[in-house]
Amino acid sequence: MEPIHEPVLLEEAIALLDPSRGGLFVDCTVGLGGHAQAILSGGATRLLGLDRDPRALALAAQTLAPWHERVELVHADYRDLPAVTAARGITAIDGALADLGVSSMQFDAPGRGFSFRRDESLDMRMDQTTGPTAAELLARVDEADLADVIFRYGEERFSRRIARRIVEARQTSPIATTAQLADIVRRAIPRKGYQRIDPATRTFQALRIWVNRELEGLDEFLAAATRLLRAGARLAVITFHSLEDRVVKHVFRALATAEDALRVLTRKPVIAGERELARNPRARSAKLRAIERLA
Repeated sequence: MEPIHEPVLLEEAIALLDPSRGGLFVDCTVGLGGHAQAILSGGATRLLGLDRDPRALALAAQTLAPWHERVELVHADYRDLPAVTAARGITAIDGALADLGVSSMQFDAPGRGFSFRRDESLDMRMDQTTGPTAAELLARVDEADLADVIFRYGEERFSRRIARRIVEARQTSPIATTAQLADIVRRAIPRKGYQRIDPATRTFQALRIWVNRELEGLDEFLAAATRLLRAGARLAVITFHSLEDRVVKHVFRALATAEDALRVLTRKPVIAGERELARNPRARSAKLRAIERLA
């Protein structure tokens, strides 16, 4: 059974990108192809889709099969956009979308290790063909560095206590599964009455960002993508946590300040409405920002 996927802020993103103008659009994080499908249906002439997850690309190819002659899918990180376009002789594009973070498919698929809802291998890689797993990183990271990761990427105030407990636990046996890690984190955090979210949530978020280097190079990507935009073209970015949104907000402002030809279209981020939230609760943390090249 294939995963059910509902692209977030779909109508809002398509309205900002305006693919009815035609031309070449880039979906920098094509995922299962939901946004890309809407871009093509909306009038885009061609679509270049990137994703670091090979399984997502295979599923996107199925979704986009009706437009296969107009679509090229590439196994690449969104930060590789300049190299991907240069290799194809692409010097200008008519719009770009980046839907950052982990997809529902990655969260829900067994064996990925993003969630503590199942006991499975502690992997957390978006691209399982490369790089160390979360378990491998936890086996060798210094306690102080780990505390810094958990605090910076998870905004977890008990980061030092959690890091200390993880380092103590790995001396007895490797931390290899999601259940092991979640249990260590829960026991490290003082419990005081009702807790809205699971105590392990922030640590799992932090480790996922760390494993996938989610914030590294984001500012360079945003600058590179805006350079590719032709006059009238727009870059739309969807984020799912405050750290990413903060980077997008500040970089867009800095780019528009430095270059008169760029204009930020979203003074405040676009968020999901009540109808979408009722249908897709995972959209509650999504924020959409966009920037346009005027000339």
